[in-house]
Amino acid sequence: MSDVYEKLEALLRSMGIKKTELRIYRLLLEKREPMRITEIQRELGISERSVREHVLKLYRRGILKRRLIEQGWLGYVYTAVSPSEVLGNIKENLVKRINELEKELNGSSSRGG
Repeated sequence: MSDVYEKLEALLRSMGIKKTELRIYRLLLEKREPMRITEIQRELGISERSVREHVLKLYRRGILKRRLIEQGWLGYVYTAVSPSEVLGNIKENLVKRINELEKELNGSSSRGG
């Protein structure tokens, strides 16, 4: 199975996912439990600000999920999206972008562009 993860990581790298973001994703995959920013920061030994930036980017790209929690404080915990779901999201996004581009190309060629 680790071979599959390596191939997924290679695909994510080709899409611009940074090394630190891959470390965060792998950590959350391996932990299999929700983690706060500070827990991720402690585990990986990188700055909290850096973790926040990378986690937000991963969340926006559909690679991480987050859940709002309230335990005397209000904040998010993050979990990894399963590799098969990440792959499905990538595929869906690519097909959507290809279809939009084809539509534009077909529209411009019918207008003599």
